[in-house]
Amino acid sequence: MESNMKIGELAKRTGFSTKAIRYYELLRLLPEPDRTESGYRMYSQKDVERLEFIEKAKRLGFSLDDIRDILILNEQQEQPCVHVLALLDQKLKQVDDVLRDLKAFRKELARLRKESAEQLERLPADAAICGIVERGVHARGEAALAWLEFRQPGKRGRD
Repeated sequence: MESNMKIGELAKRTGFSTKAIRYYELLRLLPEPDRTESGYRMYSQKDVERLEFIEKAKRLGFSLDDIRDILILNEQQEQPCVHVLALLDQKLKQVDDVLRDLKAFRKELARLRKESAEQLERLPADAAICGIVERGVHARGEAALAWLEFRQPGKRGRD
């Protein structure tokens, strides 16, 4: 395998930070690179392809542990796609759970909105700021919203 680029060039070509690349080496997501006599890490096109795979897998919601398992299966000449199918089944279940929670949360928000609008004049006078907010929202809705916030494009870096 021809090593022809330093870590800065690899970072530039893939969009990953040098810190992330070193971290992925530490986690064994990237193989230990060749080194020059002066100790510089040297990378090849295979490393570019591996980082591109990692980024695509992350976008599908796979954890770094999941990705490492897929890469290990591939290195062992096994069929990683069977494992990926099982992981996708788990992700689908997670999404279904979040959708169920979001639907319940939406229903709760709509109920709160309707009741609050009807009772605006009769909201508790002892509210510190706003009785609508202080009556709260259930935790399932908060968890679902947190999941959505995390999944929005641009909310996560490539580090």
